[in-house]
Amino acid sequence: MDLENQARIKDLYDKYGNEELIVVLGGAEPEASGLAAETVATGDPTFAGPLSGVSLGLKAYHIFELKDEIPADVYEEQVGMMEMVLDVDEIVNEVKTYRK
Repeated sequence: MDLENQARIKDLYDKYGNEELIVVLGGAEPEASGLAAETVATGDPTFAGPLSGVSLGLKAYHIFELKDEIPADVYEEQVGMMEMVLDVDEIVNEVKTYRK
């Protein structure tokens, strides 16, 4: 997760807290999605950004997990192709690792 996104998430956390906020990820790689989920949950493990050492306790979900919450036509248009070519289970399992 880049430093700018870390700063945005920190600002939203400061404004809303962790009870009113979730993070929706859309990464194509399991490791990158897991790293982003870890960053918003327990802090930036690379110690390179605004969330370095900052445990926000936010829950992260990959967009694949929210399929039933999104109108089918919108999901298909925006995510459908990704779902067909990526390892959905591996990505989702990696993100779930960091959710309590």
